[in-house]
Amino acid sequence: MASISLSFQSLRDRQQCALIPFITAGDPNLETTVEALRILDRNGADFIELGVPYSDPLADGPVIQAAATRALQKGTKLEQVLEMLQVVIPDLKAPIILFTYYNPILYRGIKPFLAEIAAVGVRGLVVPDLPLEESEELIQTAASLGIEVILLVAPTSSRKRIDAIARQSQGFIYLVSVTGVTGIRSQIQNRVQHLLKDLRSVTDKPIGVGFGISEPEQAQQVREWGADAVIVGSAFVKRLAEGSPAEGLQAVEQLCRELKAAITPVSLQQVGNR
Repeated sequence: MASISLSFQSLRDRQQCALIPFITAGDPNLETTVEALRILDRNGADFIELGVPYSDPLADGPVIQAAATRALQKGTKLEQVLEMLQVVIPDLKAPIILFTYYNPILYRGIKPFLAEIAAVGVRGLVVPDLPLEESEELIQTAASLGIEVILLVAPTSSRKRIDAIARQSQGFIYLVSVTGVTGIRSQIQNRVQHLLKDLRSVTDKPIGVGFGISEPEQAQQVREWGADAVIVGSAFVKRLAEGSPAEGLQAVEQLCRELKAAITPVSLQQVGNR
């Protein structure tokens, strides 16, 4: 499996925008998570962001918080998530990006934690509450193990801070489209377009936009503004939780296909259909 950076380079060479779905491990159960990962991988996901359930998810909105709570109530732990990934990652083309908070990393120790996730094939890491000023050790240790640490740029970030984050972030830069937590929004704010321009002026690294994107039309808009990737979380988590596991998986498959089609130019779709 290629690194995140190399995968993005390949996508750029083909003039394609990446789709990055997010789901929560263990909701409704780990068996369904395995099937969801495989379905997303087959239906257009270029990378998959997998959330490790945590009891105090400060960056997450109500949909993902509820999913984490359900997973924890089922007894889902990091060890089980890693065991599951060790089995399923060899079957996937899309690199796995793990989403977790900083306290669980500190509890296990930075190097032991990173060694564990590297051993099962995780290629990227997002830590939403990791302060930039404390990120150097994690980034360097992760890099030595083949893991790229992706940093977040908030809409409220100053130009100086945007520049610093852009220099440190590995794989790609995660641009948060809204002030606040994750969740489904009715529209994407126009300032995302200006934030993308600000980032482009200081870096040539890929930029993924997330938080609030839930509909194909929103994904298409973000691509047209120049994003290299569209990150969709709550919409997938919500669909996976509705109805039976089989119904949730079917809904996830449909959404993944719709989003991928929305961010793929018609000319490329025609090439792919030949």
